[in-house]
Amino acid sequence: MAAKIKREDFVVVIAGKDKGKRGKVLRVIPKKQRLVVEGVNIVKKHQKPTANTAGGIIEMPAPIHVSNVMLVCPKCNTPTRVGFTFLEDGTKVRKCKKCGEVIDK
Repeated sequence: MAAKIKREDFVVVIAGKDKGKRGKVLRVIPKKQRLVVEGVNIVKKHQKPTANTAGGIIEMPAPIHVSNVMLVCPKCNTPTRVGFTFLEDGTKVRKCKKCGEVIDK
């Protein structure tokens, strides 16, 4: 199954406590169908001190389910569904369902 949302994509949250927030995808976990979005689903974690880092309570983004986000089209700047198409050279690319623009570079 091809990935509709990839790392470095810009997404908007459509469900949950952070509904309406936008952010960049930092990490994708395909086996669990989850992704980590910058500034979304912030949780507090108690961390022990190590040789490199100080201990304390740190805030970090936790993974959210991929069904709770929508990709933001770089051209029309609106949340959109993702479709797939083939270019003339045979490569499969993602495209915006609203404006038809190719999302992949």
